[in-house]
Amino acid sequence: MKKPMLTIILIAGIALVVGLAACKKAEVRLAYPETKKVDQVDDYFGTKVADPYRWLEDDNAEDTKAWVEAQNKVTFGYLDTIPYRPAIKARLTDIFNYPRYSSPFRVGENYFFSKNDGLQNQSVTYIQKGLDGPPEVFIDPNALSPDGTIRVGLLGPSLDDKYMAVSRGEAGSDWSEIRVMDIATKQELPDRILWNKFSGAAWRGDGFYYSGYDKPAAGEELKAKNEFQKVFYHKLGDPQEKDVLVWEDKEHPLRYVGAGTTEDEKWLILGVSEGTSGSEVWVQDLTKKNAPFTLLFKGFEYDAAPLEIVDGKFLVHTNHGAPNFRVVAIDPADPAPEKWATVIPEKPEVLSGAGTAGGYLFTNYLKDANTKIFQHALDGALVREIELPALGTAGGFGGRRDEKVMFYGFTSFTYPSTIYKYDPATGASEVFRKPEVKFDPAAYETKQVFYASKDGTKVPMFIVHKKGLKLDGKNPTYLTAYGGFNISLTPSFSPAYVPLLENGGVFAQPNLRGGGEYGETWHKAGMLDKKQNVFDDFIAAAEYLIAEKYTSTGRLAIAGGSNGGLLVGAVMTQRPELFGVAFPAVGVMDMLRYHKFTVGWGWAVEYGSSDNEKDFGYLYAYSPLHNFKPGTCYPATMVTTADHDDRVVPAHSFKFAAALQENHDCARPVVIRVEVRSGHGSSNVTKAIEGLADKWSFMFHNMGVKPVYPEGVKPTS
Repeated sequence: MKKPMLTIILIAGIALVVGLAACKKAEVRLAYPETKKVDQVDDYFGTKVADPYRWLEDDNAEDTKAWVEAQNKVTFGYLDTIPYRPAIKARLTDIFNYPRYSSPFRVGENYFFSKNDGLQNQSVTYIQKGLDGPPEVFIDPNALSPDGTIRVGLLGPSLDDKYMAVSRGEAGSDWSEIRVMDIATKQELPDRILWNKFSGAAWRGDGFYYSGYDKPAAGEELKAKNEFQKVFYHKLGDPQEKDVLVWEDKEHPLRYVGAGTTEDEKWLILGVSEGTSGSEVWVQDLTKKNAPFTLLFKGFEYDAAPLEIVDGKFLVHTNHGAPNFRVVAIDPADPAPEKWATVIPEKPEVLSGAGTAGGYLFTNYLKDANTKIFQHALDGALVREIELPALGTAGGFGGRRDEKVMFYGFTSFTYPSTIYKYDPATGASEVFRKPEVKFDPAAYETKQVFYASKDGTKVPMFIVHKKGLKLDGKNPTYLTAYGGFNISLTPSFSPAYVPLLENGGVFAQPNLRGGGEYGETWHKAGMLDKKQNVFDDFIAAAEYLIAEKYTSTGRLAIAGGSNGGLLVGAVMTQRPELFGVAFPAVGVMDMLRYHKFTVGWGWAVEYGSSDNEKDFGYLYAYSPLHNFKPGTCYPATMVTTADHDDRVVPAHSFKFAAALQENHDCARPVVIRVEVRSGHGSSNVTKAIEGLADKWSFMFHNMGVKPVYPEGVKPTS
């Protein structure tokens, strides 16, 4: 039976829609496209759950495409009525227009680094001889596509420093293609390795190991479940069809597997996981012909990351026996946990990461979400704490064994990302590259507060605003968080937030449970059946900001992406009266079906699965899609997603937006913005600026705030 075409109902003259304070009723409401409903009902252990928008999961269907087009027409028609939107875009363009560099890394006598002049859609990779040689373009992704949506990344050099493996992706998709470049000539070899996701290139001799999937069915590339990831060895010059299968697991289709080799190429290391946490590590001695893989670290209860091999033993960063992590030495010939030697013991602060370079071991700790870096001998003996310029975030302490010079980056909310040159022999740091941003950091301040969540747990939150800000409850405030997957949110600078701050706004970032800021105990307190703790922490952050008069409900916006999009979707359905504006971005909104698409199955270790009766109960209780209440006034909402998001497929946002529009009952706009040729994040700088301009315009407009225009930038009427 042919599906009926959508009846598109648009308000005549959307330009008549006026900006209103978030808590006031409008005379004119947006008219949304009529969204059909189907009689789809699923039975979960005796509970009947309707899924009337199931048809929106088929992104290739003509009626889905028509629905997206109609929704975008309403959304952009509404955004076009905001008079200062062009000025905000102009200001963002100006702010983004400054050179941004990556830290350089050495390959033989050459150094590689990336640079974006400011408004280039993609950063350009450069090569130079030594630190003083003239930089030359190695790869310019901007020349590879008319719209600048092809991204390129370096996967690593061959042991002889002759070749560089390169990943290449398009339009924001997670799918990538591996290519190889001759470093001396800067020319591509004919090698093409297709259908990779989350793969590196682990060199050995004249080839490398990589992780790959079977080619998906035509039309299913961006939504089909990805199963049976395998490891292959590719010899340079061979077609992909001749690549040697090194590892596969036919009994466990839903596992990730990644390959690495030690710097001397004597060991192959396979990291296996059943999701986003929990590891298993296998190693193979490549000096012995046909040597078997041996189990170094049994999965999947704990995490393990091999760092280096010293005196025949692997240094491993792990939370086995240490919720805040430690570094241990494991003998591959006798890997039982009781035989491990502790190299870096567990401390009260979480050991968030570790690396080796120049014959040293570097540890990265978090103290209330701020970085502290220590340098050790390879046996764990402390050499020094590395003095950082301020409280903030540092990273990049890793490299080859013979490094004499290292580079690391440092940033905080008002400290633009700066690259430092570091001498591991003396501990001396000096500025290597400092950006010149059209923004005065000295005019702003950052504070960290601790507030009580619903159950009394103390939660930290960073708050950034102009110095001397008046706490009168009228400041436009942007509250954003993540709260999951053991990911830590630490201070960092972004030009994206400048329009907020320079207009008297407040930026707030709490470190919710579910993250990694306080180790595995903090992570577990916000996962599986404890996920409601994350939402309670976020709600308590909003209540704190209101109680302390930073803002008020009508001028409080909440935002988050991916798992953070789930966060926003959950709290706006639980406490719709608490927030004025909501930005759920590329969110996991259907908690009953997320595991059925692409790599969603890998999140079951974090969320649980509706295939399990116990998990179904708590998932259904907070799933954003399933917790709307008819006749409710929800915050002014702009849902955002993209057509090439194959990590959190856009169906989540489509169904959420349709259900929101169905249940919403007041004049606040609730729209969805669907980006094209973009993925889980903006696929280029142009799209990023456009998206940010639309976000800030939507927020200010619905808060009744008229932004200040920088000199020389005037709004259009």
